Amino acid sequence: MHYVNDHLAAMTGYCREDLVGEDVKMLVPPRLRDMEFMVRRQHSIDPNTSFIWSDLDLTVLCKDGSELSVDFAIAPLALEGKSWVLGAVRDNSAQRALERARADVELRFRVAFESNMAPMSFTDANDRLIDVNDAFCQMVGFSKEELLGCDSTMFTYPQDVGITEETLHRMIAGETEQERYVKRYLRKDGRVIEVEVSRAPARDAAGRILYFVFSERDITEERLLAAQLSHQALHDPLTGLANRALFEDRLAQAHARVVRQGGIGAVLLVDLDDFKGVNDTHGHFVGDQLLTTVANRLEKVTRATDTLCRFGGDEFLYLAENLTSRDEAELLAERLIKAIAEPCAIAGTSIEQHASIGIVVWDATSANFDETIQNVDAALYEAKRHERGHHVVFTPSMHQRAVSRFALVQELRHAFQAGELSMHYQPIAELATKVVVGFEALMRWNHPDRGWVPPNVFIPLAEQSDLILELGYFALREAIVEAGSWAGLGTGSARPYVTVNLSAHQFLDPGLVPTIKRLLAESELPSELLILEITESVALIDIAETMAVLEHLNHLGVGIALDDFGTGFSSLSYLAALSPRIIKIDQSFVRPAQESMRNDTLLETIISLGQKLNMTMLAEGIETTTQFSRLRRLGCELGQGYLFSPAVPNGEAVAMVGQVFAG
Repeated sequence: MHYVNDHLAAMTGYCREDLVGEDVKMLVPPRLRDMEFMVRRQHSIDPNTSFIWSDLDLTVLCKDGSELSVDFAIAPLALEGKSWVLGAVRDNSAQRALERARADVELRFRVAFESNMAPMSFTDANDRLIDVNDAFCQMVGFSKEELLGCDSTMFTYPQDVGITEETLHRMIAGETEQERYVKRYLRKDGRVIEVEVSRAPARDAAGRILYFVFSERDITEERLLAAQLSHQALHDPLTGLANRALFEDRLAQAHARVVRQGGIGAVLLVDLDDFKGVNDTHGHFVGDQLLTTVANRLEKVTRATDTLCRFGGDEFLYLAENLTSRDEAELLAERLIKAIAEPCAIAGTSIEQHASIGIVVWDATSANFDETIQNVDAALYEAKRHERGHHVVFTPSMHQRAVSRFALVQELRHAFQAGELSMHYQPIAELATKVVVGFEALMRWNHPDRGWVPPNVFIPLAEQSDLILELGYFALREAIVEAGSWAGLGTGSARPYVTVNLSAHQFLDPGLVPTIKRLLAESELPSELLILEITESVALIDIAETMAVLEHLNHLGVGIALDDFGTGFSSLSYLAALSPRIIKIDQSFVRPAQESMRNDTLLETIISLGQKLNMTMLAEGIETTTQFSRLRRLGCELGQGYLFSPAVPNGEAVAMVGQVFAG
């Protein structure tokens, strides 16, 4: 270098004296010296080359070791008869930094756009596609070449054409700066998908729209999952019917319509009769199939304006709208009962099922959901008190009875601790001699305020709650203990036995046999003097389980009495298999509503059957000497009823042992 100016010295950090006389290479980083040589070499090839800036990316090595980005140019110079080379250096670090920043932004943008897993696209002001990424192509099924230059109508579901155009107009009008909406696309393969679209404009410095940026998301699976979850949240998983939550919402909407438009509606609560017997006899799998079959039948007769719901267990709710009278609600109930009554063929078994229905008719003044359910439940309770397949419309008096029943159940719970329950004993007489040979243990409740509460009132309440098992074991324990105290009242066969009624819950309870075994061991009662009474319906709930229980009881020496004989549907083969020690003839045969030769024949046939099977026959409900004489003439061995005595406390029962009744 023969000459340097102050600007170059300041740029590089050297003094002019440091540079003059030195090779220019000292200002070039070693890695770039080949490029600097190329610039000089180009000039040496063509000395007439004009002054031109090099387009090479060059840097100057400063005194402190740092590098400065520069432009470099050389040009020939003739001075005082000598040829010189004039070199010019220009600091372009700011420009280069700006270019690098722009390139970096562009790179990031291209990566974000082209490699983005989210479908993206650009459109012009006329909605024509100017660029799309691979994810967008995969979403709609078209190639990039097929898409560019086209508008969105080529892949928009026909009914959704216009949604994108509406957002375009709003943005051009300046009404919104960003839009998000959902529309359907029709893929190239014909499949319809749902897409969530986000759209925003790109503007220049003056605010003019240059193009639009779209970011999209296929929400088809998400919507399907949401619909499934929503359905599951509002429908019963077994039957697919509406559940309580959906029914409550539908009832609220129906009530709102009645408030606006007038009219009446109804809620029907459908309960299957003896569904538990199906589960106990055939298993829960068959029970579930029966519920599904019933649900399908009910759906077929459900009107388009109405809602059918599985309320829980074997109960269904039916919301009837647009009714004009109570009679219409009752006609609906009859239609539902008829649909259920047809026998069902399930797992090779024909099952006949009936239903009871409670009905609440409501109008614009009716109360809320909970009160409606309480009322329809009260109506159902009344319906189930009648024969199977019955329906009852709610009246306000039913609510009061329901309140009384609930209060009575609560008081019954307290009765255990308060000592209000006790066992009374109704004598059983040998008809030939009129001598007391045994007693039936019957529970009595002496309420401090209500007085004596009839068993036909509190026993059904206990059966509908969880109290029946507790009541049953109380009766069993008290009867065995008190009968055990009768040890000195008779000898041999003259010693009285005691019979105790068992509910279905108690008979099928796994703790029954161990409890009896323990109580007999703790008392002085011989096992052969304990007889357990079960009805035909209880015995046939699960015949296999019944036979297993009877085998255990027989092993203990405990006898069985079959109660209410003649009122059930058991076959003679079952009767032989059960082989009860005593058959109790139902009082409807002993004192029929109307005397007739047919009734006498039935009674004679029942007694004769028992004799032929070597089973002791016991007639219930004997009230007159005429009934007594007829039974004794037909050969019935035992009897009980008001002719002899009602049930009495233990102390009075003791006095009857060995007594011969008059008459």
